Amino acid sequence: MQKPSPPDTDHLLHARTRAQDGTVLAYQHHGAGRPLVLLAGQANNHHWWDGVREDFHPGHATITMDYRGTGQSGAPDGPYSTRQFADDVVSVLDDLGIECADVYGTSMGGRVAQWVAARHPDRVRRLVLGCTSPGGTRAVERDMTVRRTLAQADPEAARTALLDLMYAPEWRAAHPGPYTTLGDPRMPAHARRGHLVASNEHDAWEALPGIACPTLVLHGDQDRLTPPDNVPLLAARIPRSRTHLFPGARHAYFVTCRPLASTLVAAFLDEAEDALR
Repeated sequence: MQKPSPPDTDHLLHARTRAQDGTVLAYQHHGAGRPLVLLAGQANNHHWWDGVREDFHPGHATITMDYRGTGQSGAPDGPYSTRQFADDVVSVLDDLGIECADVYGTSMGGRVAQWVAARHPDRVRRLVLGCTSPGGTRAVERDMTVRRTLAQADPEAARTALLDLMYAPEWRAAHPGPYTTLGDPRMPAHARRGHLVASNEHDAWEALPGIACPTLVLHGDQDRLTPPDNVPLLAARIPRSRTHLFPGARHAYFVTCRPLASTLVAAFLDEAEDALR
């Protein structure tokens, strides 16, 4: 399997704006073409997309951000929510003068992306939801074994457990790292807790039928962090949606199944406007 390319961070335009409540939001912009917002998982900053964002250049201008509480963004006391994160995304688009963009969110980023598309339908042209769920009581949650392994008091043991949930052992053997999807190590404790609460309390079930744009739902079929049983739930609730499962992939399918995953996303984003009507 192809190894991830080294991140093209030298050409990122780093900028800052402010959220509606005044919190500083750091974001990164690169390339030319149709804007594509890439949203990371819980407790992660823009480095989640290192080695992947380049797959969408030069056809798209990619936009990432450091969620509040991560990276160079502010870390207010909270509370945090996926709706709030979605409003922060819109603040970044406003700062860039972008009226409408494609949005690709993975893990908690997929939850945030649901709210961007549902609450701001005029701002999203096409939507990609990866390794995510609708949240709430109807979602299929990870089992208690997974929850216990992630909640271990030993931080190194918890990190090892998360690593195994993200990447299969055989893939890790061929790709020894560094890994950019295991959380922002510099997050303050209160922000880390806030992200956990925001992701756990996400519930967009009632809003999903209001997503009007074409949507692609992607998932690894061996994902135990966010079970793939959530894929048909999302597809049934979002009117203009299609799905794809990656055989053998765990949570970080977008890394381990690269370049196929990126190719599928790029092809979906480049389809004719009347597709899925």
